[in-house]
Amino acid sequence: MNDLTHLDARGRARMVDVGGKPPMRRTARAEGFLVAAAATLDTLEAGELPKGEAFGPARIAGIQAAKKCADAIPLCHTLPLDSVDVDFERAAPDRLRCVATVRTTARTGVEMEALIATSTALLAVWDMVKGVDADLAVDGVVLLEKRKEPLA
Repeated sequence: MNDLTHLDARGRARMVDVGGKPPMRRTARAEGFLVAAAATLDTLEAGELPKGEAFGPARIAGIQAAKKCADAIPLCHTLPLDSVDVDFERAAPDRLRCVATVRTTARTGVEMEALIATSTALLAVWDMVKGVDADLAVDGVVLLEKRKEPLA
């Protein structure tokens, strides 16, 4: 059990000590998809949902989620985020793609922040479109990239 970084010598959950690691410029990018009827996504893109334009609130939801990641994922470190970008694009007639990119200068990475930003942004869109389409799904939330670069 000692080889698992989030368990102590007695097998109890613990937060990893990253104090000995040097701060680095870190970036993580995650993606996910909202699956919905093509007509629903047409209405979404036209900004004609009964609840109003959805992309602005969904971007803000993703940013807020990244900022509060440690509140949702118990063993995550609270990180000072340099930036959070949340973007949407139509990936197929029935698929909306969300990509979140998160950057920090810290001792540990921002993968969880990118994943939670993507998931939350997609759920915020879901909330905005559920009144016009009850057959929705979030699919394929994955980490696309993580990088770290030494500080100059």
